[in-house]
Amino acid sequence: MIEQYTIALPPHPRGFHLITDTVRQAISQMPDKGLTHVFIKHTSAGLTVNENADPSVRVDYETIFNKLVPENDPQYIHTFEGPDDMPAHVKSSLVGSSITIPITDGRFNLGTWQGIYLCEFRNHGGSRKLVITVYS
Repeated sequence: MIEQYTIALPPHPRGFHLITDTVRQAISQMPDKGLTHVFIKHTSAGLTVNENADPSVRVDYETIFNKLVPENDPQYIHTFEGPDDMPAHVKSSLVGSSITIPITDGRFNLGTWQGIYLCEFRNHGGSRKLVITVYS
């Protein structure tokens, strides 16, 4: 059986935001076993699974990504939408636009310290749409 849900996340500031509970709550009935696929319908934000306990991880992520893909590089051509736009596209490609999580015993089968992150790479990205597909 396949169930699919589309949700709109409220605007988040630039950074890395745990959305595990939001994704879980969007699923009306979690199967006993299966897979959940989450896809973000945007090119300047991404999704990842990582450390969910220590908030300093989120700060370090922002620091590392800004060093890898800095703003205001004079070689960027796509600059019409602001200095954070082209870097946001590159960062979202590095992180990816989807994740897949196993479901076991009616719950996400994540590790003890894992959570789902919205990676917002724009200063003012606005609402973000997710497509959540559950396979059982």
